[in-house]
Formats: sequence, structure tokens, C-alpha cells
Amino acid sequence: MKPGTKNSYNSLSEIQINNQNYKYFSLKKAEENGLEGISKLPKSIKVLLENLLRYEDDLSVTKNQIEAIKNWLKDKKSKTEIAYRPARVLLQDYTGIPAVADLAAMREAVKEKDKDPSTINPLSAVDLVIDHSVQVDQSAKSDSFEKNVDIEFQRNGERYSFLKWGQSAFDNFRIVPPGTGICHQVNLEYLSKVVWSEEYKGDKYIFPDTLVGTDSHTTMVNGLSVLGWGVGGIEAEAGMLGQPISMLIPEVVGFEVTNKMPEGTTATDLVLTVVKMLRDKGVVGKFVEFYGSGLKNLTLADRATIANMAPEYGATCGFFPIDEETLKYLEFSGRNKETVKIVEDYAKEQGLWASDQIEFTDKVSLDMSTIVPTISGPKRPQDKVLLTEASSSFKKVFEEATNNNTQKTSKVDNTDYEIKDGSILIAAITSCTNTSNPSVLIGAGLLAKKAVEKGLNVKPWVKTSLAPGSQVVTDYLEKAGLNTFLDQLGFNLVGYGCTTCIGNSGPLADNIVSAIQKENLYAVSVLSGNRNFEGRISPHIKANYLASPPLVVAYALAGHMEFDLYKDSFGKDKDGNDVYLKDIWPSNKEIEDTLKSSLNAEMFVKRYSNVSEGPKQWQEINTEKSDIYNWDDGSTYVKKPPFFENLSDKPEGFKAIKDARPLLILGDMVTTDHISPAGNIQKDSPTGEYFMKHQIQQKDFNSYGSRRGNHEVMMRGTFANIRIRNEMAPGTEGGFTKLYPEEKVMPIYDAVVEYKKRDTDLVVIGGKEYGTGSSRDWAAKGTKLLGIKAVIAESFERIHRSNLIGMGVLPLQFLEGFDRKKLNLIGSELISVVELEKGINPSDKIKVEIKYASGESKIIDTLCRIDTKNELEYYKNGGILQYVLRNMI
Repeated sequence: MKPGTKNSYNSLSEIQINNQNYKYFSLKKAEENGLEGISKLPKSIKVLLENLLRYEDDLSVTKNQIEAIKNWLKDKKSKTEIAYRPARVLLQDYTGIPAVADLAAMREAVKEKDKDPSTINPLSAVDLVIDHSVQVDQSAKSDSFEKNVDIEFQRNGERYSFLKWGQSAFDNFRIVPPGTGICHQVNLEYLSKVVWSEEYKGDKYIFPDTLVGTDSHTTMVNGLSVLGWGVGGIEAEAGMLGQPISMLIPEVVGFEVTNKMPEGTTATDLVLTVVKMLRDKGVVGKFVEFYGSGLKNLTLADRATIANMAPEYGATCGFFPIDEETLKYLEFSGRNKETVKIVEDYAKEQGLWASDQIEFTDKVSLDMSTIVPTISGPKRPQDKVLLTEASSSFKKVFEEATNNNTQKTSKVDNTDYEIKDGSILIAAITSCTNTSNPSVLIGAGLLAKKAVEKGLNVKPWVKTSLAPGSQVVTDYLEKAGLNTFLDQLGFNLVGYGCTTCIGNSGPLADNIVSAIQKENLYAVSVLSGNRNFEGRISPHIKANYLASPPLVVAYALAGHMEFDLYKDSFGKDKDGNDVYLKDIWPSNKEIEDTLKSSLNAEMFVKRYSNVSEGPKQWQEINTEKSDIYNWDDGSTYVKKPPFFENLSDKPEGFKAIKDARPLLILGDMVTTDHISPAGNIQKDSPTGEYFMKHQIQQKDFNSYGSRRGNHEVMMRGTFANIRIRNEMAPGTEGGFTKLYPEEKVMPIYDAVVEYKKRDTDLVVIGGKEYGTGSSRDWAAKGTKLLGIKAVIAESFERIHRSNLIGMGVLPLQFLEGFDRKKLNLIGSELISVVELEKGINPSDKIKVEIKYASGESKIIDTLCRIDTKNELEYYKNGGILQYVLRNMI
């Protein structure tokens, strides 16, 4: 950390903690020296303010930016752009591979300019956790974990070898090997310090721990009072290379919690309620900060569950202040006493300790005693369904989706059972949302124990799995003796990583798939994850519900979504009595008592003491130590990215977009899952054809996520999600478009190839909340490589908008009164951005000309969604990485 050269508010101070002197930038002193009233700021904004005070240099951070945070208190909002520098960057392997590939390509570009390639290194601390590559190939067996790890290394040998090269080639870059846990859980339990310290010129500085991560659920760590959120891999790479994050000072919605949750409810029920409340409120692009008397009734794990799902409620982050619970968790997870003391003393001195004397932009309040058991689905996390109404709600959903009120059945070959519309075929305890929370996992284990003791079994058609976020989960389940009961119901350990929630649910049995396809069944999954978008979980599953781990187990016992958990019997016990959910649901006291006796700090210390070693398969990977990566031309996993080829010394500036053809016209809530390649690769797709040419058998296709280091694969899979609906090609589903002027329906990639031959620019037209969902950098990279110059939508989700600019794609927003329907856009139009080549400014009104096939022409105003001057520089350079590289050269 190199602090700024200015200190306009004389805030640089000293504090002694643990007999050690530390320098820090005091908010109290800054308030005394001109920043009146800042003690009333939300804690999350105070973290931003400290960052500006620390880095003030009159270049990237000016006195005006600092003043703007004080002035925020007037209207509780601001239009001022600030330059924010987080302390560190967190990567997962899906987004980490292309980030490392880009760094490797940048080194080559530097070498080509006769400069030293080893100067390209992360300048911030970077941790890459390999957690997204495990897939549930094997499940419900005692050796599922070992077999899945073996398959993972067989599939990903090239990728892991490349990452291991990066670990030795780059400074300031650590890797947490496969099989350790989910990046957010490792971040929470091990990497985060809450208060960070670094040395500069012999002085030790302390400041708030902050980060950005390449996974949208990086927000989970805000439960531990660490300010962090997800960015695209593109932004993260720029942050790694010392670029500040350009952002507007956000609005902050205060979320007051009071009372405590009633008996029989879980953190999942709470968070699904919070998601619905905040989606209804509208918090996209805002911070949410939790406060109130109910905080003391939320464990750190509960807070992490709520913070984790900030992307689902649309906020940049959901921040919790530092209080006794923060300190308790730090001790409990094995942090040393010195660290805990630093956090307490610094937080109290800086005014970052929890308090209610805060001024917010707006407020929401929740009485937690009103929480009831809840699930959400079938397509979005905010589609809250009360458990009491889940059965009737599913009937309605099914009838609306199929225009049918009679359920079809289908015999499963070589079995004595049949499945039908509404059958639950996947029940997965998965993902960071809930496997961060010991109380819900202990709850699932206790429910499994009671179910086994009553003689109940999971239905034979349900694929069950348990993928914890951390190895500590296995330890406390074993110590409590609950793992054996989960195993008996088929919830055996399948891996430590992100599985079902990101589409790594693995294959369903062939006879199950045949039965689904025979009758085109409306099948269901229930998972303890945070995402349930269409086509995400499995290509064969149409309805997906989010639920707590105990409810996942209960639904696996039920086997069908119309099963009423309040009224229907799971079956008979050994004495012939009906068994209902209330008979096997554990009490809060049972859960608390079990937790107290089975979870301790030593478990964390032991598991993280050798975190960098990894399994034997990781240790056996040998790599050549070199500054420049030796690319393998035959690799279908890792290819040299094309972004820096023939890089000119000067920015390209503003290039005209004239007579562009629409490639897609899309509706509302098109997610980055729809845009970015994700999930399994289909044989009859442009990517499948590419693999066939490279003699790759279908069994070795692997997933798009694992192929993110190969731009040839990723561009072919962009906009190819099986559930995407392009309004230009009505009646189709998946990656199809209509080529104009021929009006020929064809795969999107094939149309792109044809348009490239014709030297035709392309645009995409979208609806509301375009690009919602995960921070998938390939949603923007793929858009760029397909030759799309602009996206015109009704509104954009935060991360994807910034990623588009980071790749040199222009985001334009329809103004009130205009959208694709009112303009009667069908895809035959020619679209030009009027006089773009003359230059634009942030938030300009930009004229767009639409020429219809009839000969009619319209000119409309759109809003330029390049919001800041920094973003404008990125756009002029053709992207953020090109901007950084030009500056370095």
C-alpha cells in the first residue's frame, strides 16, 4: 500500500494496539478539521471515506471527492464519481483462468514492445480459490467425493497446470487448491481480517479490510463487516493492476431488524423474505446496511447468508457493522487474540462500531418474529413462496407453464417406479448461501437422523448430494454423529465447491432422462442455493426451488412438488403411524445444543493450517517456471486471448456505428446466464461442431465454465443458453437468430460469421434489467468477440453494464416512452448511432437512427450509460485492459 501524497484534513494519526504503533487515517480528526457531520454517515460510506483520505493524491483522488462524501449527508445521494481502491482481489477459477490468461497475454504484449514482461504483476493482494470446477458426477455413495475429485483433475489437468504456472510466475498471487471450499467461505473463515495492515517505508498502517471479487456472491463477506462486492473479471484484472474502481457515491438503504426469528424458521426463510422485500423496494446499484436491535439475535453465519444474497436483491452489497458478534466469530473461527483486539480498538476509535445514529437515504424495517418458513421459485430468487402455499403454488405454476392441469406420468426403464410432472429429481445441499451456516446444516443432519429413525427413505428417483462450502462442515457433522444419517439418505459428500447452484449438478441417470423426454415432463429441483434461473441447474429440469438444507432433505423424502409438507404424510413409522414434517423437524434448542458440543475453533485452525498444499493430485502437477507462458496451440482449454493483438500505441477513440443489424431482440430480466456460456455443452451446437473438428469426444466436452480460458469455445456459446428466447426468431428457444435480409433462421454464431464476411456492425436490443445475475465476464467478452458494438436496453444491471464498457461495447438506455415494442423492432431494421465518431461524454443523450425495411426512418434519444470519465477512457481505448496496458507501456 502506497498512501497518497496529500492530507487535506490532517487526519493521519497513530494508535497503539497490542504494544505496537500503527498509523491510520482518523475519521474523528477529519471531522474536527472540516468534514463536519461525518460521524452520522452509514458505516459502509465511512469505509469509502477512509479509503479516499488514505489515497488522496490530487490526481485520482481529489479533495473534491472527499468533500462530496460530507455533502452526501444533505440529500443522502450524490452524483460525484470517486476513485476507490480495495485492499485485495478474490478470484474463483472460472473467472480466474481468463484473468490469468489475460495477464499472460499482457506480458507478451509488453515483451513485443521491448519492455520487461515481469513488470506485469498484481499490485494488490490476489487470492484465487479453485472451487467452481467440481461436478456431481458421482453421488449417494460413500466414495462419491474421492471419485469426483479424480474426475475433476482428469478433466481440468490443463487448466490446473496453467494456474499452477501463474502461482509461480506472478508476485502477490496465492492459490487455494481444489477440494478446500467455496471462495466465499474460505474468505469468511480464513482470508478476511476485518482490519487490514500493511507496511510502507517502515511504518505499519491499519485500515478497513476491503475487496472486490470475480463472483457476484463476494458480498457474503459483508456479513463480517468487510466491504466487498462482485465485479466482472475485467474490472478485477484492472484492480489487480493498480487501477482504482471508478464509482458514484452510492445511496444507502438502512435495513432495520427487530426481535428474533420464531421457532421452526431458518436463516433461509429470513433471507428469502429479505430478497423479496428489497427487490420490491428497488435497491439496484445501492448499498444496503443493516442495523437495529435485532442484530444481536443474528449470528455471523445468519448475517453472511443475508449478505451473500445481495445480488439476488439487486444491491451492490448488504453490509453489517462491527459489533460483539463480529469479534466472537473471529475468535470462534480461530483468528488470534491480537487480530481480534486490533479489530475492536480500531472500529471503536474510527466510529465503525455498530450504532443506530446513522442517516440513510431510505429505510426498510423487518420484525423478524413475523418470519415464516419459505421457499422461492420456480425461476427467480425473489419469487417467494410461503411453505404453507408451496403445494398449491406449484399446481398453479405447472398449469400456467404447460397449459395443462393433468399431470403426465412416465415409466422409468429397469425400475419398478414412474415419475411425473412435478417429480423432484434433484435435491441438493449446495452453494455458499447455506453451507456457510452451521445451524441450518446441523438442522438438516438432525432432520435426517429423525427421518432414518422413523424408517423413512428418500424417493429412488431423487438425485441427492451434499457439497459444503468448507471442510469444517464435514468436521462438525462428523463430531455430531449426523453425517451417517445424511449418508443413509443419499446426502453423501460429493465435493467442496460450487456444484448444483452453478449448473454443475452432473448428469441425471440415463433412464431418468429417457423418462423425462418420453413425455416432456415438467421436472423439479430443490436446492439450498441462491440461483434458480431457467436452464441453470440442469437442462432436463424446468422448475427450480430454493430452500433451506432441512427442507431440501424433507423434499427429497417427499419426492414431488405437490406434496404438502404441512398436511401430507411421508409414510408410516415402524409402529404403523403416519410421519409428518412436524415429527422430524428439529427444535431450535436441539440445533443450538448440538452446535455447542460439535463445533470449535480448533477445527478452523487445523483445516486452514496447510491450506496451500491441496490434495495429492494438485501436489503432483509439475510446471515450468518462466515469465512468459508457453501456449499450447493444440489446447482446447487455454488459448492466448486475442484482446491485445496489434495493439496501437494510441487509443482508437470513437468509431462510427452505422447501419448495424440487430443480432438479438430480447425481453426483460435477461440474465448473464442467458448471455454467457454456462453449463453443459450440447453436441448439436456451434461449440459441439468445433470440438468434433478437434477430435474431442462428447464425454470429454466438459462444461463451458471449465473452458473459459478458450475464447473460441466461449464466443460460440455466447447467447446460446437453451432457455434464451430471441424475439427475432419466434417459435425458437436457444441460440437462434434470423439473418437479414435473407430472413433465414440459423444459430447465432453462424449468423455472426456471415455478418463478419459482409463487414456488418451488430447491436443487441434488450428489455428491463438487462444482464442481471452473476458477474460473468464472458457475457461481455463474448459480446465483444461476436462483433456487437452496442447494447440498447431499457435498463442495465450494475456489473454487466460496467463489463460491457470494460470490453469497449457501448451501453445505451431507451428513454421513458420508448422500448423495442413501441418501436416495433423485429430485427429487419438498420440501426446507427448518430455522429458517434465526433465523440460523447458520460450520461449524454445520444441520438439513434432506426431505418425500417419499409423505408421509414425514426430518430430517438437514448441515454449513454457510460456513467463516469474513467469509463469513457476505457471505451475510447477499446476496453479497460487495453487502457491499462497502454498506460504501462
